[in-house]
Amino acid sequence: MFSKINHVAIVSYDYAQLAQFYEAVFGMRTSAKTRVGSAVTVGDGYVGLNINPRRAGRAAGLDHFGIEVEDVETVFDRMRTSYPSVKWLQRPSNRPFAGITTHDPDGNVFDISQKDMKNRTSVYVENDGKANPRHIDHVAMRTLRPAEMADFFRNVFELAPANKKPDDRNHYLTDGHVTLVIMPWDITDYEGTGIITPGMDHIGFKVENIDAFKQDVERIAADNPRLAPAPMTGAEGKALERLFRRSCPLGQHQMADCDGILIDIVAD
Repeated sequence: MFSKINHVAIVSYDYAQLAQFYEAVFGMRTSAKTRVGSAVTVGDGYVGLNINPRRAGRAAGLDHFGIEVEDVETVFDRMRTSYPSVKWLQRPSNRPFAGITTHDPDGNVFDISQKDMKNRTSVYVENDGKANPRHIDHVAMRTLRPAEMADFFRNVFELAPANKKPDDRNHYLTDGHVTLVIMPWDITDYEGTGIITPGMDHIGFKVENIDAFKQDVERIAADNPRLAPAPMTGAEGKALERLFRRSCPLGQHQMADCDGILIDIVAD
């Protein structure tokens, strides 16, 4: 493939604790080159998860994803020609996994990198392309024009359309391992719960067995309550859970991490 989804980024008040959650629950490993004191990076063998501390003016939550491409100049040419409203910005060297940050025509921000990019160094050296048994399966965002954004990621990055049922409002694009789910954002979907703005929605993980996974989560939460999943309780929480369940048919179990990031679970 010309492109692959190579990382997902979270902004968190307690990034170190959140890294422990993903290590304990999903078996992700901390990079030996993690930037201690500024962020923590963990990986599943294929995709890196970058957990950044919240700084002034920046919202906490699931923040963006990154795409590694074979040739970044080809990407720039395609965007200049077909999407002139899209701009991009070279990132400083203290952002080692994001050579370039850009956006789609709806304003959804994501990173672009190329292996030999001068301002980029890998902080996921342990990722060897062989995913762990529990690994990132999909990443989802909500946007106002999902069909047009699906065209953008297909035309610019050559992500391949995946299976889509006729009555499904989502669009699915894959790099052969990770699926980008592009979901519609409609304010009326949030009746009865808090309104979540357009942008990143959830991370999907594939696990070996749903029941075994649930038992592990329960055991980890009992051992360390600070690593317990954030509950979706009360009327608003239950409404959000129902919306989550019906919005993405890929998942078989819905939950949140200990910092409230929504996670979709699917078994092999």
